[in-house]
Amino acid sequence: MAFQTDRKRAAGLGSAKSGTQHHWLMMVTSVALLVLVPLFIFTFGSALGKPYEEVLAYYAKPWPAVIAALTFLVGFFHFSKGAQTLIEDYTHGTTRKALVIGVICLSYTLAAFGVFAVIRMAL
Repeated sequence: MAFQTDRKRAAGLGSAKSGTQHHWLMMVTSVALLVLVPLFIFTFGSALGKPYEEVLAYYAKPWPAVIAALTFLVGFFHFSKGAQTLIEDYTHGTTRKALVIGVICLSYTLAAFGVFAVIRMAL
């Protein structure tokens, strides 16, 4: 049995000093997605059902390609931060570190593949 004061037990369990920045990034990406997702649906929806050559010609234009690439980048960054928060809230220790690293790597990889696909169609 250890005799510790309340302050001693709470030491090191306080703020990580990054919560405000994390919250701000989540709010900024949310507002960006509020604009980007309808634009992406509008641009992507007009390409649905068209033949392959017409879709390539459509995404060769700068506007649809930029909207798609930005939606991938901002969306996966937002996913990364949100999943990181979820993992930090419900896991502990080495499992937490491994899952956070895994989610960040997964989201950056998927964003890179999405942007690569858009660039490949655009060029």
